[in-house]
Amino acid sequence: MSDDILLLDTDTEASLRDAVRDLLATHCDPAAVARAYEGDRALTPGLWKSLSRDLGLAGLLVPEGRGGVGGSARDAAVVLEELGRFVAPVPFLTNSVIAATILLAGDSDLIGQLAEGERTVALLAPFTAASATDVPTFAKDPDGRLTGRVTSVAGVLDADVLLAAVQTGAGTEIHAIPMTAAAVAPVVSLDMTRQLADVTLESVPGRVVVDAESGIAALRTGLDAGAALLASEQVGVASWCLETTVDYLQVRRQFGRVVGGFQALKHRLADLYVDIETASAAARYAAGALAAGDPDAAVATAVAAAYCADIAVLAAEEAVQLHGGIGMTWEYPAHLYLKRAKADQIGLGSPGRHRSVLAELIDLRLGED
Repeated sequence: MSDDILLLDTDTEASLRDAVRDLLATHCDPAAVARAYEGDRALTPGLWKSLSRDLGLAGLLVPEGRGGVGGSARDAAVVLEELGRFVAPVPFLTNSVIAATILLAGDSDLIGQLAEGERTVALLAPFTAASATDVPTFAKDPDGRLTGRVTSVAGVLDADVLLAAVQTGAGTEIHAIPMTAAAVAPVVSLDMTRQLADVTLESVPGRVVVDAESGIAALRTGLDAGAALLASEQVGVASWCLETTVDYLQVRRQFGRVVGGFQALKHRLADLYVDIETASAAARYAAGALAAGDPDAAVATAVAAAYCADIAVLAAEEAVQLHGGIGMTWEYPAHLYLKRAKADQIGLGSPGRHRSVLAELIDLRLGED
């Protein structure tokens, strides 16, 4: 592990956090978020426009020379932590992290359009995809038209452009497909704030945005960045659950006393606090290692992805239970966080998958020694 990676926010990161939190507090009301479960997605377009264009977050990871902000993975981690805190229904992870990182491997003008917030892009891969080998490839006919199908894709419903992997003799190309050319079937998802969809391409024209020599590496880099930074979103989910539960237990009275005064509940909350602080350190280290191009980035990502997912679920379960009857109601937002945590738990690789990767990396290191 590197001693040079800072786990606390810099002044710039703290300012970014405040700006994102203030915007979400104003525009991302839990009642509006909950309406996504009734099929009402009206909140997303306006909220995403405010984040992507007004704050410039769409191109956060895109270098200034290519039309972006020139931020780092640490900046993206700050944003995702706040998005998790509000379970914001926006495509920052799929567009501004995964798709943007993939497109940086090519020279298409699409990356500039993404950075400006003019286009929103999604990779055609299951949300569970943890590596480039999990990304399905589409068949290409002699006329360059693509055919194939992929299920459970995140970010599609908010996208204008889709990225499809195509296997060729020279490697794996990444093609850009207009959203309007695809047959998209939304599916009822556990987390409707990041609704999944099945996508079918039937002889659809596409254009190459990442060449065959760079495609596999681009997919690997994009998914690795997504997994590393998804951990920060999970920390945001867990933090909200703990803070809200502590606030509630300080005012809820039972048997003539404040519920938070019971020793058993104090111990549960103290244990959860330690778990979340540990998860926060793991997520920030992973983001810092990614930003610094540290050799330990793969190990840090595997640790954060394996640990933070389970802690987010634990925190959400504790929030629902410790709120008592109100925690079980539709009107109270605790269920939104439990659903996001459970969906994220298998997003971009399950904890078990990442623990297996970690074991392989450790074996490799031991073999080298």
